[in-house]
Amino acid sequence: MKKIIIDEEFCKGCGLCAEACPKQLLKIGSKLNKQGYPLVEIESSDQEKCVSCALCARVCPDVALKITKPEK
Repeated sequence: MKKIIIDEEFCKGCGLCAEACPKQLLKIGSKLNKQGYPLVEIESSDQEKCVSCALCARVCPDVALKITKPEK
C-alpha cells in the first residue's frame, strides 16, 4: 500500500519535501510533469520505510503530497 501519493500535476520539484523527510526517502527525479518541472519521487521499495509523519506534505507549498496511514 502506498503511503506517499504525489500529485504530478502540482509538484514543482522544489525539494522542500525531500529535505523535510526524516528517513530521506524522497528525491528529485528526472521525470518531468506537463509544466516541465522535475518531479519528486520515492522508490516503491521505500514506501514501506515511510513512517507516515507527513512532514513532507506539511512543507509542500503546492499541496502536491498526500500521506495515507495504514488502518489498524
